[in-house]
Amino acid sequence: MPKSHKLPEQKQVALSDIDPKDTGRFHNKEEVMQEIKELEQELQALQEKLVASKEHAVLFIFQGMDCSGKDGVIKKVFAGLHPQGISAHSFKTPSEEEARHDFLWRAHRAVPALGQIAVFNRSYYEEVLITRVHGKVTDEQAKKRFKHINHFERMLSDSGVKVVKIFLHISKEFQLEKLISRIEDTSKNWKFDPSDLKERKAWNQYSELYEELFEKCSKAAPWYAVPSDNRWYRNYAVLRIAVDVLRSLDLKEPPANPELQPLLMKLKTEEA
Repeated sequence: MPKSHKLPEQKQVALSDIDPKDTGRFHNKEEVMQEIKELEQELQALQEKLVASKEHAVLFIFQGMDCSGKDGVIKKVFAGLHPQGISAHSFKTPSEEEARHDFLWRAHRAVPALGQIAVFNRSYYEEVLITRVHGKVTDEQAKKRFKHINHFERMLSDSGVKVVKIFLHISKEFQLEKLISRIEDTSKNWKFDPSDLKERKAWNQYSELYEELFEKCSKAAPWYAVPSDNRWYRNYAVLRIAVDVLRSLDLKEPPANPELQPLLMKLKTEEA
């Protein structure tokens, strides 16, 4: 069986123990291509059941270091889904209005309704990550936010929203290669942000903060850590997680509506 990449709940996890180059039992992309096609078809079928039943919603949260491929994996994994049943949200620096509200406000507004899927590129977790690295939130304030996050995710779960949190794990060497390529390849210059170099200097601090989140914020929704140095494996692993999660909801097609039978007979009669 493929690795689930699910992290133990409320346990200490060291990112150094997880190989960002790991590809499980596979050696190359060709070995997973057929399974990827089958999983993509199943994900589409599961989405249709999700929309039809309107009993659950699914929120996928992607976190990771700069260059970990959050945009890329969202594009690859969810591209085949019906656009009316999925939304994507990118959480950057809060706007003036967002900053005047509580730290969960802007994320809560984007939570999917029952029958829908939402994908977050970064999330409310930035409010206990980059804010601490930049000294805008103290460790004591962050601990209070951990409690709010756990309560928030529990409330979502109780409301039928399945929260799936995926950390895309890359090596520092891989990040450097990507940063260099964004400068060397002029067609990718638009992807380069000088602030990424500043954030890179805080790599170790970010790693420690993520490890804390994996332990402290996993009560209502566990974390997954997906090795992401190999893009093809990253995409495959996230696709598997997405399918497994929707499978676990045991989605059922809504029962037939008996009131429609007389209408059906009438329409057939008119056609004849």
